[in-house]
Amino acid sequence: MTGCDVIGGCPSDYVALSVSILSFVFLFLRSTLPFLIHKVPRPKGSSFWIPAIQIIASFNLLLSLAMSLNVVRFHRRHWWQSCYIWGVWVNGPLGFGLLLSCRIIQATHLYSVFVKRRLFPIRSYISLPLALLPWVAWAALLQIEQPLNNRCHMGTRWAVPYICFPVLYIAALIGITGAIHHIEFRFDELKDLWRGILVTVFSIGVWVVAYVLNETHEEVMWLQVTTRCVLLVVASSLVVAFFSISFSQPLVSVMSLNKKESFELKTMGQALGIPDSGHLSHNDPTLDVDPNEPLDKLLLNKRFRCSFMEFADSCLAGESVHFYNEVEQLERIPVNDPVKRIYMARHIIEKYINTGAPMEVNISHRTRQEILTTLDLSHPDLLKNAANELLQLMNMNLAKDYWSSMFFLKFKEEAAMRSVDHEHEQVNGWNFSPRLSSVHCPDDPFYQDHMPRDPPTLDARGSHLH
Repeated sequence: MTGCDVIGGCPSDYVALSVSILSFVFLFLRSTLPFLIHKVPRPKGSSFWIPAIQIIASFNLLLSLAMSLNVVRFHRRHWWQSCYIWGVWVNGPLGFGLLLSCRIIQATHLYSVFVKRRLFPIRSYISLPLALLPWVAWAALLQIEQPLNNRCHMGTRWAVPYICFPVLYIAALIGITGAIHHIEFRFDELKDLWRGILVTVFSIGVWVVAYVLNETHEEVMWLQVTTRCVLLVVASSLVVAFFSISFSQPLVSVMSLNKKESFELKTMGQALGIPDSGHLSHNDPTLDVDPNEPLDKLLLNKRFRCSFMEFADSCLAGESVHFYNEVEQLERIPVNDPVKRIYMARHIIEKYINTGAPMEVNISHRTRQEILTTLDLSHPDLLKNAANELLQLMNMNLAKDYWSSMFFLKFKEEAAMRSVDHEHEQVNGWNFSPRLSSVHCPDDPFYQDHMPRDPPTLDARGSHLH
C-alpha cells in the first residue's frame, strides 16, 4: 500500500500546510490594517496594484507548492489538478516570477525617481509583463517538452535551469539596489531593500537545496517528506518577510502599528518634517481679511487657508485648495534638499495629478503632461503652472461665495476673539494699577495700595524700572 510519503497527508505535511495558511492570513492582515487603523486613503495606480499583485503571487506560490508537492492527499483525476498547471504555470510565472518581478519594478521606480529624478517612463502594466517574459517562456518550454512525471518531478536536467531564474532575478535586484545606495532616503527604503535581499538570499538558498534534494532523490521517501515540508515552510516565511519589508508606501510605512506617536502623522508634510505643516496651533497669527486682497496672498495665512479649505470641502470642491496647501508646503523645502522635494512632489503627483488620482484636480492636459514627463522632480517651478491655473479657478468659483458664507463669518468672529484675547494677554503681562494704567510700578502713586508686605525679590516685576 502506498504511504503518505508518496501520496501526501503525513503529519509534517499538515504542519507545513498550517504554517502556510497562518502566514498568508498574517500577510493579508499586515497589508490591510494600516489603512483601516490610520484611515489612509487607498492609493491608485501602481502604488496599489503592485503590492496587491504581490499578495496574489504569494498566495499562488504557497498554493502551487501544496498542490504540486503532494502535501494534501488527493488523486489527480481532473485537468485542473495537472502538474503542469500547479508545478509549472502557477508556481513559476504566477508565483515566484510575479513576486520577484514586482520587487524589481518597485526598485526600478525608486532608481528612476530618486537617481534620474523623473517618473518611470514605462507604465507598470507594461513593465511587469516584460519582467515576467523569461518565466513565461520557460513555462511554455516545459509545457511543450512535458518532462514532469506523475509525481510532478522534472529531474536534474530541467531542475537546474529552473533554479537559475530566482538567482538571476535576485542578482538584478542587488544591482539596482547598489545603484541607489548613495541616496539618503527618508523612510528607510534602502535599508528595507537590503533587508529584503538578505532574507530572500537566505530563503532561496535553503529552498534551492531542498528543491534539488527533492528532485534528485525521488526514491528516498523520508527525504521526500522532509524536503517538501521545508519547501513549504521556507516559502511561507519568505512571502511574509518579503511583503512586511515593504517600501511601496512611505506614508504608511512610518505608521507603525506598535508606535503610539505614529497616529500624529496624518500628512506627507508631517512625515517629512516640513515646518508648520500640521494642525493649527495657538500661536498661529490671525489676519484682518480684506476681500479686495489677492487670494494668493490671503492663502499664505494658515488660519484663513484652513477656513477657506473647510468651505471648499463643504462645496465638494476642496481638491484645489488641498493641492494649493500641499504645494505651499513643498515650496518651504529648501532647493538644496532634492530628496525631500522629490518625496513631496511624488506624493502630490500621485494624489492630485495622475489620471484617476484620489483627489484629481482640474488642470489643462498640457500642464498635466508637463508635470508627468518632467526631467527633474525637484525643480522649484514643477507645479507652478498647475497652482496658477487652480488659483484662477478658486477665484472664479469659490472666493466670491466664500465672502458671503457662514465660514467667513465664523472666521471673522474667531479672529476678533483672538484679537481681544491677545490684548488681554498683553495687559496681564504688566503689573498695572486699574486707576492709572499708563503708570507702572514705583511711578504709580497708588502703588502702595497693592504692594505686598514682604520685601520684593529680584524676580518680582515691581522691582524693575521699564
